[in-house]
Amino acid sequence: MLKSSGAMAAATLTSRILGMVREMVYARFMGVGWVTDAFLLAFQIPNLFRRLLGEGALTAAFIPIFKEKEKLHGEEEMWRASNAVISGLVVAASVIIAVMMLAISLALAVHQFPEKTELMLQLLRVMFPYLLLVCIAAAMMGILNARGHFFIPAMGAAMLNVVMIASVLWLAPKFGAGLPPGERLPVEIFALAYGVLAAGVAQAAFQVPTLWRDGFRYRWVSPWRDETVRRVIVKMIPGTIGIAAYQLNVTTVQILSFWVGTGIVSSFGYAVRLMELPQGMFGISLATYLLPTLSGMAAEKNYSEFRTTLRHGLSTLIFLNLIASVLLVTLAEPIVRLLFQYGKFDATATDEASFALICLAPGLVAFSAANILVRAFYALGDTLTPMKISIFCLMLNLVLAGALVVPFRQGGLGIANTLTSLCNVGLLLFTLRKKLGKLEMESLRKTTLTLVAFALVAGAIAFGGWRLWEEKVGHLTVAQRLGAVFCSGHRGRRSILARRAGVQNSRGGGNPGIRAGAVQT
Repeated sequence: MLKSSGAMAAATLTSRILGMVREMVYARFMGVGWVTDAFLLAFQIPNLFRRLLGEGALTAAFIPIFKEKEKLHGEEEMWRASNAVISGLVVAASVIIAVMMLAISLALAVHQFPEKTELMLQLLRVMFPYLLLVCIAAAMMGILNARGHFFIPAMGAAMLNVVMIASVLWLAPKFGAGLPPGERLPVEIFALAYGVLAAGVAQAAFQVPTLWRDGFRYRWVSPWRDETVRRVIVKMIPGTIGIAAYQLNVTTVQILSFWVGTGIVSSFGYAVRLMELPQGMFGISLATYLLPTLSGMAAEKNYSEFRTTLRHGLSTLIFLNLIASVLLVTLAEPIVRLLFQYGKFDATATDEASFALICLAPGLVAFSAANILVRAFYALGDTLTPMKISIFCLMLNLVLAGALVVPFRQGGLGIANTLTSLCNVGLLLFTLRKKLGKLEMESLRKTTLTLVAFALVAGAIAFGGWRLWEEKVGHLTVAQRLGAVFCSGHRGRRSILARRAGVQNSRGGGNPGIRAGAVQT
């Protein structure tokens, strides 16, 4: 499991680090304000499709069908089915883009919106064609995953981030040339929007050489009345809702908060990006590996091995993400200050983003575990149950966010998402146990309780180390900010790794040095 998901995790880590660099560049360039709110919300809408398709529903629906075509009908039919699905995506995405851009253009022409809303709609009109590019990239990703390629598709997102960084550093100054400083940002922000389109092209193009070597050649295949396209759509629609509870929750609460106050969308967005580093590296990587693996076991009706593999996946995820969650909470302020507090991102923005992160990070394990549990349902051929649970949790999230966003602003959005994700995981586990008869999670429960205790100790040590560092050293220079995060964080990490090694050794559970070293790496 670790070997197969490790290559993707390495690529995902590269992508997430570049994504973090992108956010640092964005923060320095835009700070927190109404222009940032407008851009992030406009970007969040087409980016949602990348998350739904590239990291979820399309690949989850397409991979089992693709593998079935390969095994039962041969490579010729497999490639024909792939072309039919891509053709269908191109038609559907083009229609949606045309309708959406026409609607936005008409709305801007006939109504005078507030300045922030008008900028958001103008940016959305520029970026919405990204939907077509991401559909093509997601289909390519599904084909490559089914063919056993995980590293290259995951690296495609890294190329996306490289282009988006270049749009800030190279293209934006050209847009603002000759304008007074106070008028540059609303104009320069369009360079970032065009950068999103260029990034979508780069992400799709990066996967083409590997597909070509595997024998793929695109040919138009009419999707109308095609059996494969119909099966993918039937599985994808409920799958989109079921697998993307976290992303749908984030997007809906950001839309809700856009009109509540300035800076809520952007400060919450920076907290979400910090969450996505460990979530993407471990949660998405493991879930992507587990879908075809669990699907094979379910097809053979090997439910004992199915439960064991699912338990190992959850155990690995909890071990890796629990300490990350605790340290994101206890060291939220120095982490945000180290990464973002430069240029237009000031101390007030740090306070707002770190408060959002403190409220959002406790749900990290639940956010990631939901991805794995949903894949278990899909492997069993059930896409409706996760969809129903996700719809319920989405409604719950809207109620909680609506109640909490006014008194707690971005913190209320984080609390709502955390509570909703915990509810989502609880319902998924309860329903999956009924479906399988039993889950055999007793050993996982005991280990989790032990890890929670150790993680809390590690968090307390890290928090104390940070406060002591602040008192004795401060955070004026970059070196001091690095020390505030890594000197205190290192103490906490050593604490949990040492205790984890002791637990494993006392139980005779393998080589504790290898386990600790793997996590430390």
